Amino acid sequence: MSDEDKKSIRLSKLMSQKGLASRREADDLITRGLVLVNGLVVNELGIKVDPDSHVTLASQAMKEQKELITIILNKPVGYVSAQPEPGYEPAIRLITPENQFIEDDSQRLKMGDLKNLAVAGRLDIDSQGLLIFTQDGRLAKKIIGENSGMEKEYMVRVEYQNQKSPQNIFPKEKLKLLNHGLEIDGEKLKPAKVDWINEDQLRFVLIEGKKRQIRKMCEQVQLKVIGLKRVRVGNLKLGKLPEGQWRFLGATEEV
Repeated sequence: MSDEDKKSIRLSKLMSQKGLASRREADDLITRGLVLVNGLVVNELGIKVDPDSHVTLASQAMKEQKELITIILNKPVGYVSAQPEPGYEPAIRLITPENQFIEDDSQRLKMGDLKNLAVAGRLDIDSQGLLIFTQDGRLAKKIIGENSGMEKEYMVRVEYQNQKSPQNIFPKEKLKLLNHGLEIDGEKLKPAKVDWINEDQLRFVLIEGKKRQIRKMCEQVQLKVIGLKRVRVGNLKLGKLPEGQWRFLGATEEV
């Protein structure tokens, strides 16, 4: 293998690293001849290129990306985020014309809008709040990619030692542990931001999303979670969106 081969990289992977498309989307664009490398159209799937190559998308590809939709849902308790086991209701079934939160300039749900719509980040059946569905693999990677680091903010109502107003009796050392020092399944958790916002409610800001992470963190410091609501992902806030309703991500909004 030549030195040149050693440093080359699959074009789809390079496109993903550059934030041009997800790897799956990149493969589709390449096979359709909508990707240019150093100004030349490349349509060979699996081709490798120099990591310093100048990669651009054809105007048709950029137009298609602008048309990809993202939907924000205020998920109620009792719905699961993704494909469920029998007997459970997936949250995507709430995305109907009747449940759309309509403002004066709202775009309306059209046939085909739910095609290839995937959830970006889970929210368990006992939790409520901000859930994002998107057709855009770039956005999904930004939210839940391995190296994402995007903040997710939660309001968590708790009890401690059967007290419904635990703020004044909860040990400061345990609050410090919630911020940093706990582990799940033998793996140390990344630092979090956890503080009291009233006598029975904590604010959690996490940059990772292990399964039932907040509930497991609370269990380790003898806190009982009574309610859990996600209110922010990155720059996107739940805001005034009513429970059980959804809206489109606005053209000027950023996650």
